[in-house]
Amino acid sequence: MASLASTLEKLTHGNKRTEKIRRYIVVEAIYQNSGQIAPLDEIVRLKEKYRFRVILEESHSFGVLGKSGRGLAEHYGVPIEKIDIITAGMGNALATDGGFCTGSIRVVDHQRLSSSGYVFSASLPPYLASAAISAVDHLEENPSVLANLRSNITLLQKELSDVQGLEIASNILSPIVFLKLKTSTGSSVADLELLEVISEKVLKEDSVFIAATKRSSLDKCRLPVGIRLFVSAGHTESDILKVSESLKRVAASVL
Repeated sequence: MASLASTLEKLTHGNKRTEKIRRYIVVEAIYQNSGQIAPLDEIVRLKEKYRFRVILEESHSFGVLGKSGRGLAEHYGVPIEKIDIITAGMGNALATDGGFCTGSIRVVDHQRLSSSGYVFSASLPPYLASAAISAVDHLEENPSVLANLRSNITLLQKELSDVQGLEIASNILSPIVFLKLKTSTGSSVADLELLEVISEKVLKEDSVFIAATKRSSLDKCRLPVGIRLFVSAGHTESDILKVSESLKRVAASVL
């Protein structure tokens, strides 16, 4: 946040055109590459101070965070009107495909006008839209789904808290559980090779699929490489215990 504040200060200091320029802070609610949760309350404070707009990407937080699963704004208690644009893919909590973009009436009207070229060439098939609506209805009618998800996240975090050579780096509420090496080899390439060996062994020996993260050369933020697991409300306790036991055994043999 200190870095963001510094960047916004540099962009706006002495710039008389600031209020007329469309500038956005674009942020992921739950970061796919780390499992961390964005501090939306602080981001909104900076947005208002420097007169920026916020685009919030909620693919991993919609149907996850907040009392009723409405996402990051509900989680932090931030009024939804303070978020200018919200986007999300529907392939995670809603178990369908496609995505959505929403905001104020003014924003949505502008999107419809400027995106008219895509309406007929890349519109969502009706059955996928129907599936998404049904998924939202199911979440509203069955709050136990969210309770199950949070219970599964808590259980996995607990079971993975003592994996030899690895430590949890993700937020305790994130369904993306991220493990990194407690002690780096000093080389991100060597670190990744170790993590890939672990991932391959748990898949080969126990049919458990986990992913070793890969970094892009375009990434400006140098996050540590790690192992990423995704938790859903559909996992059973035995699923989670199987993953944990497999990872503990393999990590102990490799590390």
